[in-house]
Amino acid sequence: MPKGNYVFTSESVSEGHPDKVCDRISDAIVDAFLTADPQSRVAVETLTTTNRIVLAGEVRGPDSITKDKMEEAARACVKDIGYEQEGFHWRDAEVDVLVHPQSTDIAQGVDAAGNKDEGAGDQGIMFGYACKETDALMPAPIHYSHAILLSLAEARHSGAEPGLGPDSKSQVTLRYENGKPVGATSVVVSTQHAAELDQEAVKQIVRPHVVNVLPNGWMCPEEEFYVNPTGRFVIGGPDGDAGLTGRKIIVDTYGGAAPHGGGAFSGKDPTKVDRSAAYAARYLAKNVVAADLADKCTIQLAYAIGVSKPLSVYVDTAGTGTVDEDKLATTLQEVMDLSPRGIREHLGLSKPIYARTAAYGHFGRSPDADDGFSWERTDLAGQLKSALNGG
Repeated sequence: MPKGNYVFTSESVSEGHPDKVCDRISDAIVDAFLTADPQSRVAVETLTTTNRIVLAGEVRGPDSITKDKMEEAARACVKDIGYEQEGFHWRDAEVDVLVHPQSTDIAQGVDAAGNKDEGAGDQGIMFGYACKETDALMPAPIHYSHAILLSLAEARHSGAEPGLGPDSKSQVTLRYENGKPVGATSVVVSTQHAAELDQEAVKQIVRPHVVNVLPNGWMCPEEEFYVNPTGRFVIGGPDGDAGLTGRKIIVDTYGGAAPHGGGAFSGKDPTKVDRSAAYAARYLAKNVVAADLADKCTIQLAYAIGVSKPLSVYVDTAGTGTVDEDKLATTLQEVMDLSPRGIREHLGLSKPIYARTAAYGHFGRSPDADDGFSWERTDLAGQLKSALNGG
């Protein structure tokens, strides 16, 4: 990311976006298995299109999670999101469940046995990031993109705005001066709506959900405020575009303001380091920034399938750090066990906490009492500060 004066854009999509419908269903299946057995292994993908939902993937868990149970979970997700349309309805959609047992070859590499600790569920690289642009220690463009859609969703679910549909997208462009965000240069919001609403009516519904979310004085010029620029958005969701699990990885993370390892999160149990190690990297980066050891921090972790320890731990504070980065990388490995088992136990990840992550970002959220969004806690900040700055 350049320093100085520039503009930067991030986008978000709502829970009713076709891909997010799929993420929600896939994560609901993960939750169902972890509720029945916290040691379950799950990798489930979802496809949606006009009145059709297809589940595919590999699982290892209790027989009580039958295909009927998975279908029931999928319909419940669609109902909760709010789809009761002719082209996509929670009750009428055809649901195909093509889920089969996990490969024994994968299982033997991942499972603990004898003196061998549990290994990573796949190879790969994962990134975590934090910065001081917002109170949530998230980049401002993605933070406000999520907040706009969440505000619209709350108004739709409460009945305050019955003319809104479930499918929506936002895009926020912010102007940076001396490396800090100071205002919006443009805002784009597209939202599904009732057929009787015209473009101007939709714009007036959306406006307060932008103005009230952005900091005071940050609203873009009127000519740069775009709402439903195509002019009409009545047909939406999977009836308008097919959806797939795992296609919104930049929306899920940092809006492009930080690197992404490439692996998606939804539909995967926490032995899959694509998910759990990305959460751990965010957790560590956030605690570094919360401890005032840097204004921004990027962490990369790397793993090999079947190997418990990370192959590398990389830290970059973009010239804002107050301590040596190599020493910081070493200290992070001392304060947290970064094996798949260590991450899962430290963050309490073997619980049914994943459906809630499927929309509005996996990061920048408030930690829940049941370990939901546990990776957003800053409980390591004091320990890091003491270890690196002598308290």
